[in-house]
Amino acid sequence: MFTLSIIEDEPAIRREISFLVAQEKDIELVGSAGSVQTAFELICEKTPDVILMDIQLRDGTAFDLLKKLSPIPQNIIFITAYNHFAIKAIKFGALDYLLKPINKLELRESLERFRRRREHNPAWMEQLTVTQTAMEAKGVPESIVLSSVNHFRVVSVGDIVYCKSDGPYSTFYLKDGCEVIMSKALKHYQELLPPPYFLRTHQSYLVNRDYITDTSRNDHITLQDGTKIPISQRRRSIVLTYLSPEK
Repeated sequence: MFTLSIIEDEPAIRREISFLVAQEKDIELVGSAGSVQTAFELICEKTPDVILMDIQLRDGTAFDLLKKLSPIPQNIIFITAYNHFAIKAIKFGALDYLLKPINKLELRESLERFRRRREHNPAWMEQLTVTQTAMEAKGVPESIVLSSVNHFRVVSVGDIVYCKSDGPYSTFYLKDGCEVIMSKALKHYQELLPPPYFLRTHQSYLVNRDYITDTSRNDHITLQDGTKIPISQRRRSIVLTYLSPEK
């Protein structure tokens, strides 16, 4: 069993979603709300495992609500009639994103995604909470969760050598030689892996400074395995300042 709350300001849609959720035998509905304030109170009191959340609420938006919550819930299925909110929803780590009118099969697939995550690693939500706590403390977590639709991997931050951007994707290059491709832009991971621990040397690169061995040239740095990472002209002074002996 797992618990679920509905955050939706239109009563008719709230009833429709409640009906669909009631057909799932392993879900307990633990309340609904239609405004930022009532949703904040509900989530703090009930701490639901999954939240179905409309983006446009009576007195603000879902993002106004999320900024009030600490830690931010990790299992949110955003619901809206406007797909231009998709990128922002994904940045907040959405479990999924559904457009109105709600399709029963799409909702079921979203809920199944949560079930798979929980089944494959019951401790993964705890790990995400640890990660966010470190972020709020302006530090760097010991490990992060790299998750996609069908799998996840908990990676020690110390084992991340560097990350490389490829448009909307990011590739993690790990100490053991593995490469992990994620469907999120590098900017997302830059927020998880902040300086001075990780350096954005270039638009396409985020580097763990512990693996840097040579900074003798201004146009690139060299890593322990000999990989050369470019330094953009715009970022050069910032990177070299972080790498100076005084830092």
